[in-house]
Amino acid sequence: MPQSLSSVYLHLVFSTKERRPFLGDKSIREEMHSFLGGISKKLDCPPILVGGVEDHVHILARHGRTITQADWVKELKRGSSLWIKERDPKLSDFAWQAGYGVFSVSTSNVEAVTDYIAQQEEHHRKSTFQDEFRAMLRKHRIEWDERYVWD
Repeated sequence: MPQSLSSVYLHLVFSTKERRPFLGDKSIREEMHSFLGGISKKLDCPPILVGGVEDHVHILARHGRTITQADWVKELKRGSSLWIKERDPKLSDFAWQAGYGVFSVSTSNVEAVTDYIAQQEEHHRKSTFQDEFRAMLRKHRIEWDERYVWD
């Protein structure tokens, strides 16, 4: 085949360090989501939706063929950390958690995951990030050790 074709959707989730509410200001949170989407697009991983609440983000994107998942996440975190510290000196101690969760999404589920991300504020009136993340790990049959999931 003379052409390389790919259709891989990924749902990426990561939190602020120690789940601190760095993104509590809605305007900063929206700017962060937009900035993350821009980085993802530049990395050939066009975002479908970026969302989240004050202590974590969700990114649904079509993963590009030229970058590893680890490098994609590293560049998202690095670039956005630098940006937010320059954007607001009060956030000079901003940091993302070291780890992340990335989950495959079938084409038939893209709309459902998009809706889920869009409803994050409502969802987190009833559920913590930790409970949400554990549920995602169970749903995707990922084994984990509670001692090493949170930082």
